[in-house]
Amino acid sequence: MRRFLFAAFLFAAVLALLAMPQARADLRILSSPGGYVGDYLQAFARVRQSGERVIIDGPCLSACTLVLSTIPSNRICVTRRAVLGFHAPRVVDRVTGRSSRAPEATRIVVNSYPARVRAWIKKRGGLSQKLILLRGRELASLYPRC
Repeated sequence: MRRFLFAAFLFAAVLALLAMPQARADLRILSSPGGYVGDYLQAFARVRQSGERVIIDGPCLSACTLVLSTIPSNRICVTRRAVLGFHAPRVVDRVTGRSSRAPEATRIVVNSYPARVRAWIKKRGGLSQKLILLRGRELASLYPRC
């Protein structure tokens, strides 16, 4: 009888653990200089599917800013250290290493950002090769503090 009660208890405990919601981890961006757009889009697509929240807690530059295009705004928060850095994309020839302007890619990237971010970019003259930084109060007015 004791063995049966122990087995029943163990079975009930396992069922209770399985029924508990899975703990979600947050993705914390501490420092990202950017890189290849495709790599970031793939990574952020996985985060989007996972349901994780994104905490921007440092510089998120260049292709990293595509997090704003990929993850729902209600799953993004920023700390006081958060900085978003935007610039116009460039196409890099992987064979020669040369880069060139990409006006169509720039239009696509700008249009992918949420409306309030697009307005902020437009207010600063649009995307160019010069890095423009969104941080502090301006950033906190667009995304909640963590």
